[in-house]
Amino acid sequence: MLGLCRATVPTFSDEILVYLRDPLPVGDERPVAPFVLRLRRTDRLRLSDLEGEELVLVPDPDPTPAAELCEVRSGGALAEVLRGVRPVFGDSAAAKAALTELLGPEHPLPGGLRAVLAPLRGRRRVIGAAVFLRRPERAGFEPNDLLVAAQLATHTALGIDKAVLYGREAYIADELQRTMLPDSLPQPTGVKLASRYLPAAETARVGGDWYDAIPLPGSRVALVVGDVMGHSMTSAAIMGQLRTTAQTLAGLDLPPQEVLHHLDEQAQRLGENRMATCMYAVYDPVSHRITVANAGHPPPILLHLGGRAEVLRVPPGAPIGVGGVDFEAVELDAPAGATLLLYTDGLVESRLRDVWTGIEQLRERLAATAQLTGPDHSPPLEALCDDVLDMLGPGDRDDDIALLAARFDGIAPSDVAYWFLDPEDAAPGRARRLARRALARWDLEELTDSVELLISEVVTNAVRYAERPVTLRLLRTDVLRCEVGDDSPQLPRQRRARDTDEGGRGLFLVNRLARRWGATRLSGGKVVWFELATPSHS
Repeated sequence: MLGLCRATVPTFSDEILVYLRDPLPVGDERPVAPFVLRLRRTDRLRLSDLEGEELVLVPDPDPTPAAELCEVRSGGALAEVLRGVRPVFGDSAAAKAALTELLGPEHPLPGGLRAVLAPLRGRRRVIGAAVFLRRPERAGFEPNDLLVAAQLATHTALGIDKAVLYGREAYIADELQRTMLPDSLPQPTGVKLASRYLPAAETARVGGDWYDAIPLPGSRVALVVGDVMGHSMTSAAIMGQLRTTAQTLAGLDLPPQEVLHHLDEQAQRLGENRMATCMYAVYDPVSHRITVANAGHPPPILLHLGGRAEVLRVPPGAPIGVGGVDFEAVELDAPAGATLLLYTDGLVESRLRDVWTGIEQLRERLAATAQLTGPDHSPPLEALCDDVLDMLGPGDRDDDIALLAARFDGIAPSDVAYWFLDPEDAAPGRARRLARRALARWDLEELTDSVELLISEVVTNAVRYAERPVTLRLLRTDVLRCEVGDDSPQLPRQRRARDTDEGGRGLFLVNRLARRWGATRLSGGKVVWFELATPSHS
């Protein structure tokens, strides 16, 4: 509309009134009834007559009065003119009645004004009307001016139509992407997490970047960052499918390289040229190790406690969707106090710098930030993420950005107790004794009764189906976590036992007494776990 006003005032007309349908229909959707036009813009210029100055065009503070809203009556004069699509002179009988209806009976055109009423027709339907006005001292409109008005109206209507359609698609894609990103990050044991997501510039604001943190059995956590190629609603939809697939594969506790292999197959099933890069890492807070596999993604950076920032040497791999490529995983140390930064290429690559220059600048920025907090303290995660994004300068927002930071706290060996139990009737009793000793060593005797009861129930259920030794592990952090693993893939299901049943109440007790509990299927069996609040965190 702004372009139409600038193109017509004052070269073609002295004033213009632009009405648009309210609400504007989008694409092929059916317009709502009734047919209402709303005055969206009115532009009018006049000549200044200040003494001693040249005559210049200045905005007129008193435009021609007009109604803000107009309901187009079916079969009325305005509806007939709009249905005809072609512009008409305002002095014709049909146009006079139509203008009276459009501008309102209480706002007649001032005497001497000449007018052209031009319908604005988009691809499917009339979306509004434009009124071009000339003052009496100016030459009136001629037949050729109707052709000019028609061209202006056509180009304007198609432009508005496309803008509304693009705006709706961009909004849907943006909302689709945002709803597919996690609302909040989990807080797994032994690691702190922070994230950021920034859309690209307005010219290309919709992409397929995503991040995720997925708790795994054994207090581990999977850290994922990916980037679907392209900027469109399709990219956002593919991102959602790949993220869901990654979550499902993580739930199966597959190795990182296997997760990327299955993601590659999924991308190929989605269609040709469905490509993405992805970094998949699994952190184990007990062993203080991290296993990383890469599919064509920028390498992660590890910020050590002393302030040294290191670009990790991870095999680059091919992007997801290429097909027929093996992915390789590497296992690296993840010392306590270190921070791992996963990011998409929008953070380090732009029109002004290549990706490796950006990675080096990011590494230097992280090291400089760490120096400010000293060698014995890690920089706060949230502040670190903000500081990283501050490195973006003009021209660096060509792509959307996903950022995931993980601070490795780990779990000390003194806070872990681990045993193997033979699958025999004596296993529950042995599990109770071992747990009692560990709780005494940790000064958690207050939990002894609850832990013994719950461990007895879970181990009894595991021994019933296991053929190999059952694992029992206790972890002391801000909560007490117990994990029982066996080689049976069948997950336990809570059910309500009947009064005459001798069993079936174990999981009911776990559900009532534990703070949280769950079961996860592994490639070689399952793990059943529960958590109890420690006395200092009750």
